[in-house]
Amino acid sequence: MNQSVLKALTLLDYFSAETPELTLKEIADKSGMPKPTVYRLLASLEHHHVIMKTKENEHDTKYQLGLKLLELGKIVSDQLEVRTIALPDMEQLGREINEVIHLVIVNQEEAVYIEKVDSSRALRLNTRVGRSAPLYLGSGPKLLLANMPEERQQEILNEAELSRAGHQPIDKTQLIQELQTIYEEDYAYSIGEQDPDTTGISYPIYDYNSQVIAALAVSGLSSHFEGENLDVLKAKTCQAAEKISRKLGYRGPILMQEE
Repeated sequence: MNQSVLKALTLLDYFSAETPELTLKEIADKSGMPKPTVYRLLASLEHHHVIMKTKENEHDTKYQLGLKLLELGKIVSDQLEVRTIALPDMEQLGREINEVIHLVIVNQEEAVYIEKVDSSRALRLNTRVGRSAPLYLGSGPKLLLANMPEERQQEILNEAELSRAGHQPIDKTQLIQELQTIYEEDYAYSIGEQDPDTTGISYPIYDYNSQVIAALAVSGLSSHFEGENLDVLKAKTCQAAEKISRKLGYRGPILMQEE
């Protein structure tokens, strides 16, 4: 790890509930580093709103933790909350359909799989908790991308050359049209975009502000996602997403299965 980054992060450990505010001298004394070095590190942290000055004069400067940490902590808290709340319903859905189930969220420019329930089938998908994927590949990531503001969508889609597994290029115009359809139907469907011969379906999970905060994604062999069985998988996945959303405080319209 970069030593300057490591030193800067170490300074955060000196703040606590008992000592929420520290002077430059106190931080330098605790760290054993020269005051000029500590000052430069704190200036970098302050620039990114991780640290904030509470008092500055010719004798000393006081600091406390910045609001950026509150923002980041809220993100972590929300992730932990949705995982904890969603897992029982994911496990119940897994018992009913015996397919692989994922909980997917957005992390900056990627989709991240934060929970997984395996099936008892021999199929093993290329996913694990903590794995990230492009937001334009797979039903879960695409559902999340479709629910972003249009400007943010464009930023993400313009950042890199878009391609599927095997480096097959993606038609951006067609993808944008697909995202619009996903947004309108509140449902996403994909075939072979991350793993060959597999199909994925996803429904949104809403929070108390009626914002899409995660995707409930079901994946398996494409042969299982056909005819009446596909209708059953869609209905049960939609119902599970509805239950999770209600537990998170969602009070909007009933989630409708795509026809």
